[in-house]
Amino acid sequence: MSQKYTIARITREGERFEILVNPEKAFEYRLGKITSLEDVLVSETIFTDANKGLKPSEEKLRKAFGTTDLFKIAEIILRRGTLQLTAEQRRKLIEDKKKQIIAFISRNCVDPRTNLPHPPLRIEQAMEQIHYSIDPFKDAEEQAKDIIKLLRSVLPIKTEQVSVSVRIPPEFAGKAYGVIKGFGTIKHEEWRGDGSFHAIVEMPAGLYGPFLEKLGGLTKGAAEAKLIE
Repeated sequence: MSQKYTIARITREGERFEILVNPEKAFEYRLGKITSLEDVLVSETIFTDANKGLKPSEEKLRKAFGTTDLFKIAEIILRRGTLQLTAEQRRKLIEDKKKQIIAFISRNCVDPRTNLPHPPLRIEQAMEQIHYSIDPFKDAEEQAKDIIKLLRSVLPIKTEQVSVSVRIPPEFAGKAYGVIKGFGTIKHEEWRGDGSFHAIVEMPAGLYGPFLEKLGGLTKGAAEAKLIE
């Protein structure tokens, strides 16, 4: 693969369509960091085989994409097709996705022996044992759910939701509401006459500790929170 360009491709209606793109700019476009296709395209041409210089007819373009507009077709190829990545780009994408997966597992799962979340490093080490191949473009949560099933063979782990009863004093109630909502689902809420806020919140068990820490800091230790059996 050339340092100056790489190929993005898609298959539609049994035909392959390719464009030549700047590898760094195409990578940034795929991540949503840039939006200008002019910066991405190396050649304003659609190919059926870029290496051989073969081009599709306008009829084939219309059949596959409903248009012959270069930029509309290029956008479809870049967003939905396959982009050849450099080794460094792929490594970075996989590493970022891996962190997202570990964070999801840490938030949503606990060690059944202690009912506490597994530390991220322990999850990472267990993932290495199951040899799961992370897809850099597949949703992190979707992959995490598959990984959790596999982790059970090497790590005591279970997914668990907890219900938490919360009481916030009047002077902190307004600020705390958004924080509480960010940690889970408010199943019941009540604003009392004195301005205090009471709620029942359902959240992943792994978030309970961070929730207490965040709430304590926000209310200077004045909030009350306890698990509901």
